[in-house]
Amino acid sequence: MNSSEKMGYHAGEAKGQAKEKTSNVVDSACNKAQSAKDSMQEAGQQMKAKAGGAADDVKNATGIGK
Repeated sequence: MNSSEKMGYHAGEAKGQAKEKTSNVVDSACNKAQSAKDSMQEAGQQMKAKAGGAADDVKNATGIGK
């Protein structure tokens, strides 16, 4: 293998490594985004449940819920 062929080989190898690294970064970002989405949905459900409970408390305290 001559010098030119070695340079081409190493360039291709570097390109492949860069693609793999980019893929790993993108996958990591997607996983973090999904985790954040899941956390926000859970927080929203908890807030909704608390608000519903508070509304029921008000209805019961004012006699509307009976």
